[in-house]
Amino acid sequence: MLEASFRAIVERIMTKLIAVLPYLEIALSLLLIIGVVLQQRGAGLGGAFGGDNFASTFYKRRGAEKFLFNASIVLAILFVLTAVAGFVF
Repeated sequence: MLEASFRAIVERIMTKLIAVLPYLEIALSLLLIIGVVLQQRGAGLGGAFGGDNFASTFYKRRGAEKFLFNASIVLAILFVLTAVAGFVF
């Protein structure tokens, strides 16, 4: 009896999770895009190909830049987890 009610509860939760998962992925992807775009510095296109001499020096992130960096890592991990969950379920 207890096992059947537990199974019904888990089934209900999984049904709701499957229904919400695509919207969660869309929200996470948009937040991740915003986080990455906000991290861009004014280095220009030359810095992307190694032409910027200042890009090789040590630079420590502080304040809002550090928060954006850490938040984008967390968002990327959450996005990957939701994508895997969508693939499994």
